[in-house]
Amino acid sequence: MDLSDIRTIRSVLTRHGFNISKSLGQNFLINPEICPRMAEECGAQKGVGVLEIGPGVGVLTAELARRANKVVSVELDKRLLPVLGETLSDFDNVKIVNEDILKTDLTELIETEFPGMEAAVCANLPYYITSPVIMRFLEERLPIRSVTVMVQKEAAERLCALPGTRSCGAVSAAVRYFAEPNILFEVSRDNFFPQPNVDSAVIHLRIRKEPPVKINREKDFFALVKAAFGQRRKTVLNSLAAGLSLDKGTVAAALKRADISANARAEQLSIEQLAALSNEIF
Repeated sequence: MDLSDIRTIRSVLTRHGFNISKSLGQNFLINPEICPRMAEECGAQKGVGVLEIGPGVGVLTAELARRANKVVSVELDKRLLPVLGETLSDFDNVKIVNEDILKTDLTELIETEFPGMEAAVCANLPYYITSPVIMRFLEERLPIRSVTVMVQKEAAERLCALPGTRSCGAVSAAVRYFAEPNILFEVSRDNFFPQPNVDSAVIHLRIRKEPPVKINREKDFFALVKAAFGQRRKTVLNSLAAGLSLDKGTVAAALKRADISANARAEQLSIEQLAALSNEIF
């Protein structure tokens, strides 16, 4: 079954009385070259278990199953279960879990389903849950080695942005704290059915064993990062004073001790400078 062929997709969906849901971000890939490349890039191979989110009709799932020891796909829409039961019937190493990825106990799921294996995440993420899902993977320090996902191009640029660039924001700093991010390749909108209104990109996040900086209190560091980028047009001095309810003199003194200009803006600061500033304030 060619799951990247639009006629096949329509036939399968019609056979199961399935109507595509825009609210769940259901857009199915119809370029046969993309999913094999994603499966290779994520490191799916013998000895590896792969967690997938939103398998759709199973086109990426099948490519992962051909390479990895086991694939567990978390799918929210129960209407897709009989569809996947047909499209993935040739694979005995695939398990579909009908749950909400934002509510699932991911640590327990990974440890239960992938004993003795390295684990990786690979998915064509629905756009509306991109940031919450990726930050869950990172903040909960799941037992995974990497996250390889297709997301909206604009989100990819934001997630992987380097300090000092216009796209850099709070989420960019947070991602870089937990992982080494990289944009692998872009995917235009005409590779999907139905066609979305935006282009996509595949990113790879290699999970760090240790953060690249040492901070006193992680919770306070992320509060500082959020405040610093909260008012991008303002200097870090003004953003932190307002966002953290601190006296400007206190912030100015911390900036001086961290050797950061009082006129600097958040996107100009490296993660090392943000860490130094956090350690001076907290």
